[in-house]
Amino acid sequence: MSSEELVEKINRLRKEKDAVILAHNYQRPEVQDVADYVGDSIELARRAMNEVKAKILVVAAVDFMAENAFLLNPTKKILIPNQNAHCPMARMLSMDDITRYRTTYPGVPMVLYVNTFAEAKARCDICCTSANAVKIVESVQSDTVIFGPDCNLAEFVQERIKKKVIPIPEHGFCPTHQVFDEENILLLKGKYPEAKVLVHPECTRGVRHIADFVGSTSQIIRYAREAVGVKTFIIGTEEGILHRLWKENPGKEFIHAHIFGICPNMKMTTLENVYTSLREEVYPVTVPEDVATGARLALERMFKAS
Repeated sequence: MSSEELVEKINRLRKEKDAVILAHNYQRPEVQDVADYVGDSIELARRAMNEVKAKILVVAAVDFMAENAFLLNPTKKILIPNQNAHCPMARMLSMDDITRYRTTYPGVPMVLYVNTFAEAKARCDICCTSANAVKIVESVQSDTVIFGPDCNLAEFVQERIKKKVIPIPEHGFCPTHQVFDEENILLLKGKYPEAKVLVHPECTRGVRHIADFVGSTSQIIRYAREAVGVKTFIIGTEEGILHRLWKENPGKEFIHAHIFGICPNMKMTTLENVYTSLREEVYPVTVPEDVATGARLALERMFKAS
């Protein structure tokens, strides 16, 4: 079946089934193009919660993002088109880690990135995103905070506040953002001296420190859109974002900072998966209510604080 035929069938099915397709900024271009909304994980979940009246949400992303959508939209059917689309960083934080850190640092608040599973969220005090991490940690009434699971984001926060930030686990990271390196970026800067370097805070310290701007995917998109007098950008985050940047900024040039800065898990979802998910209503995502209650509370505290 051709891409055009698939898109036609997807469009028909979403009308018939009262469904909305949400795609993350890192998804394949054709999946982004067929989506009703494209954004970062929490942006999509909130958009659906606040604006979408659909009965079915198809979340073209990785596992924890589909969980987020369920937590914020518990009355809707949440589908993930490819059930093998896992987030390796989220899997680096175990329940044993949380128990051990709670025991080692009694009374110390725990802030967890939304890039975690619901079971972990249910055991933290408040969640954060890469866009609001600094603000959320600052809002916590404590001089010391446990923060996870990305040690690079924890370090990024630590550099901007006076509180002590303890990473959980000690070396949690995003494998895709870990590949970006200073040498490649400096080589590109030599080739494009007028370019601005925009990177994600999940990148390593060296990469962040040579960037012109460090921010979440939504912040990178906004920076590129609003930048005046700048035509060329070197992008240090997963390559899927380039499709949206090119679409929304005709006349500007975007150069990916590393050939291997690709998340294989984000790329697992295909148009065929989206079509099958809608047609067969697979694969449903749910969270047990006892877990969902605590996880939802951690998210709601984040929304209130930010």
